[in-house]
Amino acid sequence: MSSYPPPPPPPGHTVSGRIDEAIELIEMELRHAIAYVNDAVVPQVRSESISAMRKLSDKLKSLADKMDQQQKGQRG
Repeated sequence: MSSYPPPPPPPGHTVSGRIDEAIELIEMELRHAIAYVNDAVVPQVRSESISAMRKLSDKLKSLADKMDQQQKGQRG
C-alpha cells in the first residue's frame, strides 16, 4: 500500500466541471441515438408495418370470401 496521496486533478478540472463534461457526453450520445432511431428504425418499422397490413388485408379478404361461400352453400 502506498502512503502517497493521489495526484491532484489538473487545473480547471473540478467535480462540477467533470459532471458538466459527463452531461455533455450523455446529451451527445442521446442525440446520436435519436438520430439513429429516426433515420434507420422508424422507416424500417413503417415499411414492415405496411407489408404486414397488406398481408392481413389479404387474409381478411380471403376469410370473408370463405364465410360468404359457406353462407351461400347453406342457403342453396
